[in-house]
Amino acid sequence: MIELENRIAIVTGGSRGIGRAIAGQLAECGAHVVIASRSIESCEQAASEIISQGGKAQAIACNTGSLEDLENLVTLVAQQHNRIDVLVNNSAANPWFGPVIDLQPDVFHKNIEVNLQGTLFASIYAARVMREHGGGAIINIGSINAIKPVIGQSIYSICKGGINTMTLSLAKEFAEYGIRVNTVAPGITKTDALEGLFQGAEELPDKWRSQIPLKRHANPEQIAGAVAFLASDSASYITGACITADGGLTL
Repeated sequence: MIELENRIAIVTGGSRGIGRAIAGQLAECGAHVVIASRSIESCEQAASEIISQGGKAQAIACNTGSLEDLENLVTLVAQQHNRIDVLVNNSAANPWFGPVIDLQPDVFHKNIEVNLQGTLFASIYAARVMREHGGGAIINIGSINAIKPVIGQSIYSICKGGINTMTLSLAKEFAEYGIRVNTVAPGITKTDALEGLFQGAEELPDKWRSQIPLKRHANPEQIAGAVAFLASDSASYITGACITADGGLTL
């Protein structure tokens, strides 16, 4: 059992999909989970579900594309709990699918604001709190697109590649404060965002499944387990790592 009792954990984009599974897993391990996303209603629903199952959770609205929102999020959590032990940068934007030659500046800037700027400054703001209390753990949610880009998702893949380099850079810089920084890179995971791949079925079509050595897709809970491990003391000597949870797709 992974032990996170009494830890304070922020999960951005924590109201649905992989983020919701991560929030639930951290709470199950004993953490008090702060669920943050743009919709306060969705955050409150997710927090209520966790509380009904015996966990500890709260909801805070936050647009991770806004530096002001991010700073306010971290400040509020630090004021309420006097510490931040875990930050999971799960929030992401992928608003466009198409040839990169047709990419427009507004789409580019939206990806940069959420996927890179948001992840970087959430990490910086949280790290400033963590260093005052002996350290912490930051887990970035990347993607196998950083390793194996998909045609039509170039800007998203570029941003996720940046997340990998960001993790390495911050791991080196934050180590002196006892802060570990790692990435979990999911493969094909059944969420609302990828529902089109499943075509309404429980399993991936054969053309996709045949590319995965384990011959199956992931569920959000399987990604959450890797995150909980990296947040815990069981991973206390791991920093700068990228765990690919992809069934072997990038081998």
